[in-house]
Amino acid sequence: MSEDGKLVFVGTTDLAGLLRGKAFPASERDARMRKGVGWTPTNVQINCFNAIAETPFGALGDLALVPDPNARVTLKADDTAPALDLMLGDILTLEGEPWGFCTRSHLKRALTTLRDEAGLEIFGAFEHEFMLRDLVPVPGDSYSFRGFRSAQGWAEALIAAMRHAGMGPDTFMKEYGARQFEVTCAPAMGVAPADHAALLRMLVRDITRRFGHASSFAPILDPADVGNGVHIHLSLRDAAGHPATHDAKDPHGLSKAARHFIGGILAHLDQIIAILCPSEISYLRLTPHRWSAAFNNLGFRDREAAVRICPVSNLDPAKVAQQFNFEVRACDAAASPHLALAALVLAGAAGLRNGIEPPDVTEDDLSLWPEDRLHAAGMIRLPQSLAEALERFESSDAVREWFGADFVKVYADHKRSELKCLEGLDTAQKCARYGEVY
Repeated sequence: MSEDGKLVFVGTTDLAGLLRGKAFPASERDARMRKGVGWTPTNVQINCFNAIAETPFGALGDLALVPDPNARVTLKADDTAPALDLMLGDILTLEGEPWGFCTRSHLKRALTTLRDEAGLEIFGAFEHEFMLRDLVPVPGDSYSFRGFRSAQGWAEALIAAMRHAGMGPDTFMKEYGARQFEVTCAPAMGVAPADHAALLRMLVRDITRRFGHASSFAPILDPADVGNGVHIHLSLRDAAGHPATHDAKDPHGLSKAARHFIGGILAHLDQIIAILCPSEISYLRLTPHRWSAAFNNLGFRDREAAVRICPVSNLDPAKVAQQFNFEVRACDAAASPHLALAALVLAGAAGLRNGIEPPDVTEDDLSLWPEDRLHAAGMIRLPQSLAEALERFESSDAVREWFGADFVKVYADHKRSELKCLEGLDTAQKCARYGEVY
């Protein structure tokens, strides 16, 4: 096929956490990287079920979706699918300014805030869980060689595609849940972790489909089963690129900057959880004993903590700081990775700005604590529904300051339109609907 016959897709992760965009002829790549493709403001209000929420834009306005060659992935054609050339992009005004509802632009602004105010950069990675909906569950497959071996064909194709796209693959495994797998990217700087997360989700869907499978990153497919989480691993680097998260003198290894960054996240977690866990069924996971998060706690190697201090496998003291990181566990793949990371960075920057200390590190089951002990320790039960999460989101002065009042209203209207699409459905039916989307 000639270059004129090939298409390039440029996309953006939207408020529904989905990759939407347009394609253009590959022969126009250079021109499109300057001027982009046309985009419509009201597109931001297309929810995950393809209904359009109340929009302040109506039929008016024009924008440009401009590709970024540094966020690109390609796949060769095979017998099951044509070749793919995809780039992520930024939504700009026609004057070339970042649009106030572009998730990737919000992340870039958040990273600039952290750099300008604290002289720090983000080094991180997203860890994804997903399920193959068509797979017949096999007893005993959790973490098993047999489970890995059955997936090895498409898993190796996935790893090769990740490597080709510049997304360093880290690990792959057959997860605990029936039909469930986990894949992680190697850490990267700045906006790249969120770019990699968006591209990884696309690659998993595309490659598993080529192998005859139907994958889903939905937060939970069956109310009685385990859920699919997204764990965001983060560490801080200074202006010279040196690790700034670890302090060997701290009882749990956290530097002062890391403590305050985490303190900011935990102090605002209930206010930004509508961004991190943005579906109605997300809150089925945010309960005790689901290896997710139910409180705004900092845990030491605790897989039910909202933020977990991760172990370091390298015993060389000189290299511990390079590996040392923490993970945010209260997130899932219904979220835009760009918007989720933006919210965490802005909350962390507020923690640094205001010297916010996190609650004392926990190493036990908070669901057994009485209310007075939780209150005394500064622990807050996270919202237990999307409706409750949206109320805290809208009432947060911090969120309005970070994202702007217009964004807060548009986002809340978007999510409430999603809830309206689910009216009259029971929990299992809601899970099924989200399972088809994500």
